[in-house]
Amino acid sequence: MSAELLPSWRTGPTRDAIVAFLDDAERLPVEQRLAVFDNDGTLWCERPAYVQYTFFVHALRRAVQREPVLADRDEFAAVLDDDTVAISELGLARVATALIGLFNGQTPEAFTAAAREFLATSRHPTLERPTSETRYLPMLELIDELRRRDFTVAVVSGGGTEFVRALSRQLYGVPPELVVGTLIDHRVDRDDLGRIVVRRTNVIAGPVNEAQAKVRAIQSCLGRRPILAAGNSAGDREMLEWAMSGDDPGLALLVDHDDAAREFRYQSVSGTVEESEPITDIGSRLGWTTVSMQRDWAEVFGDRSAEPA
Repeated sequence: MSAELLPSWRTGPTRDAIVAFLDDAERLPVEQRLAVFDNDGTLWCERPAYVQYTFFVHALRRAVQREPVLADRDEFAAVLDDDTVAISELGLARVATALIGLFNGQTPEAFTAAAREFLATSRHPTLERPTSETRYLPMLELIDELRRRDFTVAVVSGGGTEFVRALSRQLYGVPPELVVGTLIDHRVDRDDLGRIVVRRTNVIAGPVNEAQAKVRAIQSCLGRRPILAAGNSAGDREMLEWAMSGDDPGLALLVDHDDAAREFRYQSVSGTVEESEPITDIGSRLGWTTVSMQRDWAEVFGDRSAEPA
């Protein structure tokens, strides 16, 4: 294969497995070539906090400047104080609902604009780079190669669908209709001229998009089984298993965060899935391809800029 193929992937078993899969997949009909990627921790950095959570904290601080009494609300006080004990006692669902409520009544267009404004100015607290440049360069190269080989590429996240949709084209070249995530309800109003207006609510519609919910959501929203799935935590397990469930070529990629020097070293866990076995052990047992950041990636972030929104 050309030396230009996946240039940020070091030569070794992981790169070999990916290249072999890409070659095998070319004998399949184009309509079967679907690749799905988890977002946080798979396509960009999720430490020390999920980017969407940081966005909500940013929005909360701005809201408190306008309306200081908000800081007295239990959920918001815990977030502003970064009080993990209080957040745990209140419950993630209660805190998440309160944060989602900051945008209650907004149109999707206004929410998208707020998310893009945040990304345009946000910087990672320790990596000394814009948040938009914490995307993993090797994964961007893989997405490019998949598209070159006529794959449909989708992002399947446990995060909020509307937040990821606001940024997916800019970050990954993925259009909003190919983003599957956790949904909120919208209400339908009319403006003064009688025209339909869609507005956000603070109600989460259905389950958090993790574990089996990812498989159901892919089938419901995309209508077919992926033959490549990439993730990094137990919330991605069923999605990765599903990619390997057919008789045709399949590839399950598990990103292992084992590079403290260039990113972070940690065992990925899901906030919504109980785990009795490390996901890396599960991957080894099920025959997945584990991607070691330290061993397999010559570069982690690179210098590729995000596309204009």
